[in-house]
Amino acid sequence: MGLIWRKEFYKCLGSAVNSDNPTEEEIQYRITLGNKGYYANQFFFKSRLFSKKSKLKLYCSIIRPTVTYGCETWVLKETIKNKLMVFERKVLRRIFGPTKERDGTRIIKTNNELYELIRHKNIINYIKAQRLSWFSHLHRMPEERMVKRVYKWKPMLTRPLGRPKNRWKNDIINNTKKNKNK
Repeated sequence: MGLIWRKEFYKCLGSAVNSDNPTEEEIQYRITLGNKGYYANQFFFKSRLFSKKSKLKLYCSIIRPTVTYGCETWVLKETIKNKLMVFERKVLRRIFGPTKERDGTRIIKTNNELYELIRHKNIINYIKAQRLSWFSHLHRMPEERMVKRVYKWKPMLTRPLGRPKNRWKNDIINNTKKNKNK
């Protein structure tokens, strides 16, 4: 399944770029690539020969970076967060699997139990950490760098009617405020 684009685009370092900046389509494509990686290694995840720790390392070192490639520039909406969390829970449920009690009945782990098993290092927290790292890197850059000039650029046009879209900078600032309140 490829990307569906309405306007011309180009790929730069594996990320699709066009004038609309369709983050949702890019993230959906990344989730598709993560699913391909997951199903390609399904034997490994299903096998009882490998420990849960080994399976978790495979997920954290191959599949999650595939899904989160380029995440430093994403603005996360709630729908996108939910899609990413559903993908991660699918993989984690395969890794940790249902457990059995002594009488043989199966207990399927709840979402909170899964997050406790991975010490709350879920995909959303990983993306937030990556974005914060890029944000601090961006502020240390010299002023003449093109990336810094694009970051500081202000358009001359008037903004369209309606509520403004959530910008990358605002999203990161909101994340840091939420972390300070916790």
